[in-house]
Amino acid sequence: MAQLFTVHPDNPQARLLKQAADLLRRGDVLAVPTDSSYALVCQLDDRAAADRLRHIRRLDDKQLLSLLCRDLSELANYARVDNAQYRLLKLGTPGPFTFILEASKEVPRRVSHPQRKTIGLRVPEHGALQGLIELHGAPLLATTLILPGDEDPQNDPAAIRERLEHDIAAVIDAGACPRVATTVVDLSGDTPTVLRRGRGDPARLGL
Repeated sequence: MAQLFTVHPDNPQARLLKQAADLLRRGDVLAVPTDSSYALVCQLDDRAAADRLRHIRRLDDKQLLSLLCRDLSELANYARVDNAQYRLLKLGTPGPFTFILEASKEVPRRVSHPQRKTIGLRVPEHGALQGLIELHGAPLLATTLILPGDEDPQNDPAAIRERLEHDIAAVIDAGACPRVATTVVDLSGDTPTVLRRGRGDPARLGL
């Protein structure tokens, strides 16, 4: 059965997050809280873990995965960002926005969009998740935890553990999250485009 790490959402116990980070480095998939809903995560450079993450969600290689970054400067290492894009990113980070940008050479080609070479990036505003990313020492590859057959993302850690007990290594339980996916904004074209309205208010970005 998947392990359950129960942590405080704002001041998480470092000992438990370290155990979770060790599982990531071992190649496991975890369910983690974010400022929108729970998400599935694994380390960026692990092909087998990324394939397992896609298998759980029933995603093909055309479905975009996202990178969860510690801050805006780390995000900029994994995408090509011009001044106008940077200003919008600054308005929306940290927060419940996923930004589609042209991937840099730091992103493995197999996790960017196969035709457009884009990647989704975000800086979540959640203390426990930020602590995990910090201990892991690198961005996490992620997808919103919407299970096959469901329309809404998962936000109950106990229910997630029950449904995925044999598919993931652990759930970080920081309590219930909002049950709303991120707002997705495509910055890879000539003008910013809101692809999905979610928890983030596009007006915060002037859109």
